[in-house]
Amino acid sequence: MTASAEKIWNAEDDMQAVRQALQARLEQLLPAGEEHDRVSAAMREGVLAPGKRIRPLLLLLAARDLGCDVRHPGLLDFACAVEMVHAASLMLDDIPSMDNALLRRGRPTIHRQFGENVAILAAVALLSKAFGVVADARELSDSCRAQAVAELSAAVGQQGLVQGQFRDLSEGEHERSPEAILTTNELKTSMLFAATLQMAAIVADAALPVRHKLHCFARDLGQAFQLLDDLADSLPTTGKDINKDAGKSTLVAIMGAEAAQQQLRAHLQSADAHLACACEQGAATRHFMNSWFSQQLTMLG
Repeated sequence: MTASAEKIWNAEDDMQAVRQALQARLEQLLPAGEEHDRVSAAMREGVLAPGKRIRPLLLLLAARDLGCDVRHPGLLDFACAVEMVHAASLMLDDIPSMDNALLRRGRPTIHRQFGENVAILAAVALLSKAFGVVADARELSDSCRAQAVAELSAAVGQQGLVQGQFRDLSEGEHERSPEAILTTNELKTSMLFAATLQMAAIVADAALPVRHKLHCFARDLGQAFQLLDDLADSLPTTGKDINKDAGKSTLVAIMGAEAAQQQLRAHLQSADAHLACACEQGAATRHFMNSWFSQQLTMLG
């Protein structure tokens, strides 16, 4: 990194402050309900349990690299909405009729804690809450909020997360081509990353070429995340069920772990190049992602 980038990015202090602000705002947006309000309790457990917060952090850091003040209240609300959508998708992904997962973030999954019916209702409520938060985001123009709603809606809907999950459930146990797997991974993972970064660009009023580069970055980033998740499937340190991909057609199963790691690194290199073009004046996002993936790859051995 250059000296100027080091000056901009004081990693430990900055990240701690951003995480604290994010957690505090999530707590405000999801207040505890009455004693017997199990849906509210499930919503809070799904969102507030310790997690990586990759998506909201990316939104805030990318916005900063594009010239925004990360303390802007509307920007923080956008970041919280993205985390709610992500948490809702995990809750639905884990239920018995889908992946039937037992663990998430090192804790029993929401349906194990509250029941499948409550988990589904809590996920729907979180999605509704997320769009409400975006629509009411503080100190942002009507146009900005409307564009953000459109981006998030496209990522979640029938041509985004929903379609990706359907393809994974209906095709995952059958032989698939690498191209088919990449398409499913893009729908399941890259689409929400793309919406996250576009929301940052909307607040920053970034130019179309910048938005295009951020979209390309998100595509590579989503593929890298999915490859990492598949490679870590057998590790006991992920906080999730181990060997859930046994018998499933993944790129790791088709290519082998070594080739999959090489492809992951190629996606990361491409993602970094796109991000460097998009955020020429700031390096916080690049530093964050490079550091995070470096740690995760070290754990793979």
